[in-house]
Amino acid sequence: MFDNLSERLSQTLKNISGRGRLTEENIKDTLREVRMALLEADVALPVVREFVKKVKERAVGQEVNKSLSPGQMFIKIVQNELEIAMGEQNEALNLAAQPPAVVMMAGLQGAGKTTSVAKLAKHLSEIHKKKVMVVSADVYRPAAIKQLETLASEVGANFHPSDISQKPVDIVNSAIDAAKTSFMDVLLVDTAGRLAVDEEMMAEIKDLHQAVNPIETLFVVDAMTGQDAANTAKAFNEALPLTGVVLTKIDGDARGGAALSIRQITGKPIKFLGVGEKTDALEPFHPERIASRILGMGDVLSLIEQVERGVDKEKAEKLAKKVQQGKGFDLEDFREQLAQMKNMGGMMSMLEKLPGVGNLPAGALEQVQNGKMTNQMEAIISSMTAAERQRPDIIKGSRKRRIAAGSGTTLQDVNKLLKQFTQMQKMMKKMSGKGGMKKMMRGMGGMLPPGMKFPGR
Repeated sequence: MFDNLSERLSQTLKNISGRGRLTEENIKDTLREVRMALLEADVALPVVREFVKKVKERAVGQEVNKSLSPGQMFIKIVQNELEIAMGEQNEALNLAAQPPAVVMMAGLQGAGKTTSVAKLAKHLSEIHKKKVMVVSADVYRPAAIKQLETLASEVGANFHPSDISQKPVDIVNSAIDAAKTSFMDVLLVDTAGRLAVDEEMMAEIKDLHQAVNPIETLFVVDAMTGQDAANTAKAFNEALPLTGVVLTKIDGDARGGAALSIRQITGKPIKFLGVGEKTDALEPFHPERIASRILGMGDVLSLIEQVERGVDKEKAEKLAKKVQQGKGFDLEDFREQLAQMKNMGGMMSMLEKLPGVGNLPAGALEQVQNGKMTNQMEAIISSMTAAERQRPDIIKGSRKRRIAAGSGTTLQDVNKLLKQFTQMQKMMKKMSGKGGMKKMMRGMGGMLPPGMKFPGR
């Protein structure tokens, strides 16, 4: 996410970071580069013009903070303007209504609307402890109703049945009644997707909105459509009183134009980001954290939240007790840690939130990105016997050759895994002491591909 923009801006801002004084002359080239970086990221032209104008106004003749160099001050101005462009702070869902709080989801076909309904249901029930019901008012695609039913079962949400013979207004009114009698906190309404912004379909969703009067109306849009996403959001906003935007498929968008354009063009906040295909791949949108990531400064707060959500606390406590009692850390535990990391979205999802990750070797990042490294390690451990997993010290020559053959890897791969395991084992012994998090990061560095280190190590 934002890889191209982050790379361009980081490089551009490096060139000015050592300046003794900011003048119109010495920031002219930098501003031109910033402008080009934003346009290449598919940020809408009016947004780019306004952004560059504001940065220039604040930077020229800026009284520099004594603790910052003028170059650093310029970077701080850029960061602050990025935050302002995206909305400054997270705007949570407004659910302050007589239950059920009705949330309507609208958007074009293929934007990931039905999946986003399920993700939001999971988020509200797990993070906010809400009782959630979902209903599909898409009477044009029977498959959409079935898809939502399957996803609802997967995320543990209540599903209200609907049929293509019914009118959307009748479906939603029936769902509201059912949600009331079942004491639901929230009702999420999935509406029919539009292939384009056509009058007939827009008239239908307007009527539905008027009849239902939802407390939140969220526009779901594909980030990969760039500034078109902002323009479509604007068209929907003119037809419906939108309260916010859900930006999907952000993991496939290396540019980030949509995130930087939507707020400025529509005046509506981005409330959530869809960051993957899994039902837990939904993150609240924090402009200040995204601005930090764009400038290569990382997003440690989101990383901590991701770890807290993904870690099985019961298993983690069990392992901590085992290590503290001196029973050691074996390869079975190591495999469990790899599985936990997968649950958290994989190592790449965690790495991209660390400061300076853009400076890591591209080849090394590629290995992490496709999950090949973790899958290979799991395959090697799975090819061992129970005794070998419990007592790695017995794995010598002939055993190593058998494990390599069984896992479809090489002898070097097996040796590398055992070396990484030894490093992890040492790290686990230190974890119970002071500065545990730093030690954990150092230990995890041993799991990375050759030549790759965690930033700051």
